[in-house]
Amino acid sequence: MATQAHCAFCFDTLRAHFDKKPALSLAQVEDLWERYQHGEDSTEAGASQEQDEPKPAAISRLLNKGTESPAGSDSSLPSTPGSGSSSKGSATPASSKTSLSSNLSSGKPRAHGEYPLFVTWNQHSARSGQKSLRGCIGTFAAQELESGLQSYALTSALEDTRFSPIPATLLPQLSVHVTLLTNFSSPVRDPYDWTIGTHGIRISFTLHGRRYGATYLPSVAEEQGWTKEEALISLMRKAGWNGSSSSWEKTWKDGRGELVRYEGEAVGLEYKEWKEWNDWVGKSVAP
Repeated sequence: MATQAHCAFCFDTLRAHFDKKPALSLAQVEDLWERYQHGEDSTEAGASQEQDEPKPAAISRLLNKGTESPAGSDSSLPSTPGSGSSSKGSATPASSKTSLSSNLSSGKPRAHGEYPLFVTWNQHSARSGQKSLRGCIGTFAAQELESGLQSYALTSALEDTRFSPIPATLLPQLSVHVTLLTNFSSPVRDPYDWTIGTHGIRISFTLHGRRYGATYLPSVAEEQGWTKEEALISLMRKAGWNGSSSSWEKTWKDGRGELVRYEGEAVGLEYKEWKEWNDWVGKSVAP
């Protein structure tokens, strides 16, 4: 199951892209997120760090933030943890402030394995707060979690052809949702063989020798208030079909339509929540 730490990693990845510098690793974000959620003072961790142990580049950037301006982004936005490129010289003597780096060195993400996944960005109106889709792209091919989240956080934000690329200035208006996909069924012919609010659906059908396909994540039909039929018609149109609503079942039958069910709970994070965590990280490791 996805976590808010995964969402924080997506925010950190996007902001690091705007700064044109490395982000924290997923393992580091998960560690910091857990400490933040439990109210732990991260400056007290690992006080036995060796004096000459080098700091990871990401932590070095945090320890020196404010000494250089972020590149390629709105200067009014907060610095991204881990946006630096390298530490300067050898590490300073160990202290409660610098000891965090010893606990944030390389490590595997807590959620092990490979997953098909989707990353969804929404934009919230500054006036009304109304949410609108800003990008949603993923893959049904299982991905190693860190590289998959990193790749699709950027692809969804910058390469969804339905929208213009998200600029750095819109970062404060965003929220992100991560969905890890599981429990795929075998293809079925019955287009109604799924449950709203539980299953995502992936459909495919053939029309005039061309194969069509599209998917909706498990949350979509319920959020839109659709019936199964409305969801199916909308999904067929998303795939490129432009027939009349009354003929969809005939198209489905003649096109030997197939449906695959899957599950996956979307977990989300708003910019405000990410920024509060980001600020906590900066204060926790700043000298």
